[in-house]
Amino acid sequence: MKNGPKMSLVVALVGAVLALLVPLVFGGSQYNMVLVTTVLLYAVLATAWNIIGGMAGQMDLAAWAYLGLGAFTSGTLLLRWNITPWIGMLLGGLVAMAFGLMVGFPLFRFGVTDVWYALSSSALVEVLRVVFLMWEDVGGPVERYLPFHNWSWYHMRFGSYIPYYYIMLALLGVALFANYRLKRTRLGYYLRALGENEEAAEILGVNARACKMKALMLYAFLVGMAGAVYACLYGFIHPSFFSGFNSLEVAILGIVGGMGITYGPLLAAVILVSGKEFLRSTLGGQLEAIYLVIYAVVLIVMALFKPEGIATLLEEPYRRLRSYFAGGEDVQPDTRSV
Repeated sequence: MKNGPKMSLVVALVGAVLALLVPLVFGGSQYNMVLVTTVLLYAVLATAWNIIGGMAGQMDLAAWAYLGLGAFTSGTLLLRWNITPWIGMLLGGLVAMAFGLMVGFPLFRFGVTDVWYALSSSALVEVLRVVFLMWEDVGGPVERYLPFHNWSWYHMRFGSYIPYYYIMLALLGVALFANYRLKRTRLGYYLRALGENEEAAEILGVNARACKMKALMLYAFLVGMAGAVYACLYGFIHPSFFSGFNSLEVAILGIVGGMGITYGPLLAAVILVSGKEFLRSTLGGQLEAIYLVIYAVVLIVMALFKPEGIATLLEEPYRRLRSYFAGGEDVQPDTRSV
């Protein structure tokens, strides 16, 4: 049993080393680097979503609202006052967090949950898209391109996509660590209790509104930071960043990966996003949108045969490894605490 945490650490270190070596394999093609960085982006978003969706059980569909706010905050600061995106990234996260506080307070105050919370959060994405489309001082219908600087760390603009990959990888590490640590705090236990049965948790003394607000703010902050990097990655800001479809996809990754499982959203992003992009690049030019049909079929099959999440497929191999390193003792892992 004592070797359990050591085994988890070894697995995490191996995964980190493999992730660091990815540019050695794909770095020769800038297109491939954009794809793997996009996979990491969705992994960050889905891992952050796991805090509010997987733990607290709130079906949030506003991920790209917070991403867009982070992108516009950082991009506007850079365009108007030449403030480095490294600062804009933190400020973008704070703006997204403040917006989450402003929106979450009335929703949680009046006990909005389940499908009504999902609809409300989804509507926010469209509201922000229209607002920034009409707000020409910072948005407008035309793309606002960020200043191009070849290999400028101050402006977070590079002649290669490899630095963006490592920046996004660092954000993923922060999101995973936040999930891991949160689950071992009192707030983490409260959030999981709320996700299982909110009424029972409140009867036992859990302040549902306060706990869900903290989860929403942390989730919004992480997504807002990712939005700042996303703007620099593609070199412009535009109201199309507020995407309801992409927000839904983030929630799908969190659900399919395994709600409440730390590495579940990451696993789902690696499999589904990379698979979708591969199908799009190989089949998109022959039969338009056929890759979306195949993608939808894969999701349906997973929902039918593995509704608890694809991360649970690793339970048996992980149990055997832990049993081996524990000297043959049969160890039953709790993947929801991983």
